[in-house]
Amino acid sequence: MHYAPIPMVPGPVSLHPDVIDALNRDYGSGLIEPDYMALYAATTRNLATLMGTRNDVVVMTGEGMLALWGALKSCLKPGDGVVCVGTGVFGDGTGDMARSSGCRVESVSLPYDRTISEQDLDVIADAIRRIRPVMLTAVHCETPSGTLNPLQALGQLKEDLGVPLFYVDAVASLGGVPVQADDWHVDLLLGGAQKCLSAPPSMCMVGVSDAAWERIDAVQYQGYDALGQFRHIRRDGAPYTPYWHGLAALHAATQALFREGLDKVFARHERVAARCRAGLAELGIRLWTAPEAVNSPTVTAARIPDGLTEDEWQARLRARGLICCGSYGPMKGKVFRLGHMGVQAQDHLMEQALQVLAEAL
Repeated sequence: MHYAPIPMVPGPVSLHPDVIDALNRDYGSGLIEPDYMALYAATTRNLATLMGTRNDVVVMTGEGMLALWGALKSCLKPGDGVVCVGTGVFGDGTGDMARSSGCRVESVSLPYDRTISEQDLDVIADAIRRIRPVMLTAVHCETPSGTLNPLQALGQLKEDLGVPLFYVDAVASLGGVPVQADDWHVDLLLGGAQKCLSAPPSMCMVGVSDAAWERIDAVQYQGYDALGQFRHIRRDGAPYTPYWHGLAALHAATQALFREGLDKVFARHERVAARCRAGLAELGIRLWTAPEAVNSPTVTAARIPDGLTEDEWQARLRARGLICCGSYGPMKGKVFRLGHMGVQAQDHLMEQALQVLAEAL
């Protein structure tokens, strides 16, 4: 049963029934029972398929931000150059994170209602040539903006200019849209359980390339979020107390996607997102995104109707059972977001949401 009549929050989303079933039982100690490592291996294989990679996948106990921080701190040292491509709050936020670690950061900050386009590549290339970075970073789905960045050309640019590492935040896209980490030359593919995977915000994951492992070995970062301690997990065991319930829930979430069929999963997200935007247009509600931007199949960012404050608009929706949320940065107070991701990407839920929006107007 959903926590709300019409859940449309862009994470953490409602849980898949199979995930709830996995949580609703007891498990042994992951430190001593061999079944835990067998489940870990099966889960990482599933995640690698979702990521479109043959690289290793690390699963850590913690919300998605743990993966974002852990990958940065495991691969960067003070003074390292980093080029951060931002089309929103999280893309530019990665630059702030790298700066706090003492890195030399060149931010290529694009308008928050846009996505990366061919004409932006020259500016990004200039930044790469100027500071010779260790790492290039980007966000696949900018959840606060409702956008999905095309990354094929950016990954090719990374490869052509010899940038050692490409770091991609796919927290809000993994499991909802096709992700092709290897084809995009991604070295660190970051995900979280609480978005399209419809699991609790208790597990996160990182696809790690051979080049990233070499860098991790050289940096030797030590900390709870360090990736290096997971390199030989199958040989040495878990580096800290495993969260078996969280891993079982994550495994159940991935299995549910494969059982439905990934092509069907991606088509479902596309279909519900298209219906959302068509319905908003029929109601005269404008999207936040620019006409040339790529809208994400997992979340829609729309402008709050004229004459209403965010609090007034949200109160009208909540009173009718629709739970969504606002946004951040320059979108705060101007934008509301519908999270049609994971189990929330359902035709009947979207029709109910659009009906509430019509009534609220």
